[in-house]
Parts: sequence; C-alpha cells; structure tokens
Amino acid sequence: MVTPYSTQTVLSFVRSLLERKLKSPLVIGLSGPQGSGKSSVVKAVANELRTASKLNVVEFSLDDCYLTHEDQVKLAATGNTLVSQRGLPGTHDIPLCVDTLKSLINQQATDVPQYDKSAFSGQGDRVPRSEYIKTTPPYDVILFEGWCVGFTSVNDGELEERWNDSKGPLKRHRLDHAKYVNDQLKQYDDIWNMFDGFVHLDAESISYVYDWRLQQEHGLIREKGSGMTDDQVRAFVDGYMPAYELYNDRLRAHKGLPSIPHLRVTLNKNRQPVTSMKL
Repeated sequence: MVTPYSTQTVLSFVRSLLERKLKSPLVIGLSGPQGSGKSSVVKAVANELRTASKLNVVEFSLDDCYLTHEDQVKLAATGNTLVSQRGLPGTHDIPLCVDTLKSLINQQATDVPQYDKSAFSGQGDRVPRSEYIKTTPPYDVILFEGWCVGFTSVNDGELEERWNDSKGPLKRHRLDHAKYVNDQLKQYDDIWNMFDGFVHLDAESISYVYDWRLQQEHGLIREKGSGMTDDQVRAFVDGYMPAYELYNDRLRAHKGLPSIPHLRVTLNKNRQPVTSMKL
C-alpha cells in the first residue's frame, strides 16, 4: 500500500508546478513499476487537488490504451514472444492515447478510454466506448500514469550490444523481437513530449515487482471476482522484465525525456520512500 509520505511528496511537487503557472491544463506524467502504488498516488493526489484546491483533475492511464483483446490476439499470433501478452511497447493503441491527451489539452469534452484487466480470465480487454469516462472542461491538471511512462528507445547499435551482454530475461528473446519493441517505443515520445512535469516512483530493486504485482492481483480478484493465478502473475511479470532491463536505467538518468521538472522517489520493498530528489 502506498504511503502518505509518497503522496505528499508528489502532491507538493505538483503544487509547485501549479504555482509557476506553466500552462493550463498542467500535464504530469507519472511512472512506476507494477504494484509500486502509482495509481494510488495519482488517485490520492487528484482527490486532494479536487477537494482542497477545487481543481478539475483528469486521471488517465497508459494501461487504458492497451489494444483490444481481439487486436492483442492478432499481435500475439505474429510469434513475437515479447508482445504475446499485453504490457510492452507495441501493445498499446498510441493514436488513441495521443488523440485523447490532445483533446484534453485543447480543453475539449473528452471520453477517456478504460481497460478491464479482469476480462478474458485476466487477459484483459478495453471496455466499450459507451463505458469510457466522460470529462468536462475546463481542466486544470491531467495526471497520466503507467508502468513504462518515460521509457525511451535506444539506437540499433546499443540495442544489439545490450542484447549480446544480457545475462537476464532479455536474452531469452530474439534480437529481432526486441528490435520490434524498441522501434514501437519511438512513437511513445509523442506522449512524453506533452508532459509539463514528470514523477518517477522507482524501486530499490526491480525484483520487488513480483511481490507487488501478486498483491495487486489478489486485490483485483477480491474486487472483480476473477483474475490470474499466482503462477500466471509470475509469468506475466516475466514478460515485462526485458523492458526494465533495456530502459529502466535510462529512465533513472532522465535520458531522452523533454527538459521538464522531474521528481524521483525511490521505494523499498514495503513501498516506503528511502530517497526523493528533483532532477
């Protein structure tokens, strides 16, 4: 469970940007590994801004732009093991995400996509458009979160070098499969370039994700009544690890991101913040 300290640290950062009156709406990107509490932080920050500051805040997740179940099944049929399940770059509908963000930024009434992760026994599916979240301008703040928000591609030479040197999950997959994901990631820059500020909830060790994601799935099953088994969750997280191996150090170094205010909060296994710094 996310700590109040994490929420207050992020809230203070967002308020400092609001005081600078950069523009309206203010768009904040928030990244954190699965189960780190990023969605809870976004919800808590949004609620505080709404109640204490009377601001119109929109919450939007990259997860809600995953491909439909039908399109994900078609993508998996190509045989690329890195996109055989939802998760990695290439499994999102980026035009949908970009168009939605642009509509919000342009202060238009916008239907925000939603994704049901419990559908198809945990494989997931986007909900019908009639179930999208309807929003009404004027907007003050847009909080956009996701596990790979802020990941940026490497050049082909560095990709091959990292693949050759890998002693981890990346090496279990073919180089051309990794290249597909890396090429797909380039179009995600269109989203990152719309941010006015960036928050990174980092983990001391990325291995924490296994326990965090198990806790998250157990909560989802209690709420929805269905979801993945523990073994399925572990296999699911395995699928994300090559991306962390390729891009997490770049995110920590703020490589490839626009020159915007950046807050990094590092969490221990209990999700307690151990350090926070502005970059």
